[in-house]
Amino acid sequence: MRHHSNKRKFGREKNQRNALMSSLARNLIRDSRIKTTTAKAKELRPMVEKLVTKAKVVTVATRRLINSSIHSATETKKLVDVIAPKYKDRKGGYTRIIRLPNRDLDGSPMSLIEFV
Repeated sequence: MRHHSNKRKFGREKNQRNALMSSLARNLIRDSRIKTTTAKAKELRPMVEKLVTKAKVVTVATRRLINSSIHSATETKKLVDVIAPKYKDRKGGYTRIIRLPNRDLDGSPMSLIEFV
């Protein structure tokens, strides 16, 4: 039974899902906006917003915690030093998802996820 199991699996095993999400988070932090499927964008949003909330407190411990989930020192530095200070007075809602037309190849619903 799937009681309270609300995470999408994307037809992947756990390690592959975690690698996918950390890669999407890295790309979003690096480029400030990415184009992906709507389902992936909806799964990515809570992860990135939690990372931004943690990054607002600048300590070595938070840098290590963020680095352990996105596995990139350069993106961690950008998140803590550039992105998080912009949202210092904001309590949440750091990202927005904009719907795009379906992908021509397979009809998948596409979205653009970006920092507000």
